Amino acid sequence: MKRIDRRAAKARRMEGWIASAISVMLVIAAVWLTAAYDWPVWIAGWSAVIVLLYIVLELAVLPGLLYRSWRYEITERNVELNHGIWIRRKTLIPMVRIQHVDSKQGPIQKIYGLSTVTFSTAAGSHRIPALSEQEAENIRKQISDWAGGTDGEL
Repeated sequence: MKRIDRRAAKARRMEGWIASAISVMLVIAAVWLTAAYDWPVWIAGWSAVIVLLYIVLELAVLPGLLYRSWRYEITERNVELNHGIWIRRKTLIPMVRIQHVDSKQGPIQKIYGLSTVTFSTAAGSHRIPALSEQEAENIRKQISDWAGGTDGEL
């Protein structure tokens, strides 16, 4: 089975920096509110501890785990997805059930040259995140061809 692109960890880490900055602002607000309204000091203290643990997880632990936890395999008959850190999810999607395939790229993925391939069935949608732009385009075209359609709508 194939892995997603290595740059996925870097992109996830950048997302973590953004989320961490927002979390730090919330702690600053908790400290200010504690001082301004004479709230118990433990509120600001526990807020800081929780945010510190969150930042460590978000920046040091999760990016690598998320990268290592994703696997995918695409054959003429099926798309197989294996992912999850604590709860492993194995999904097998028959090609004949795929109705639509698309690729998308958010701002952080664009910085790192990554894309996500999404495909829909009657039961729901699935995705393969953090692929190189070229790999995402190749997979999108391959799924479209094997599923029996043209680009985009099948």
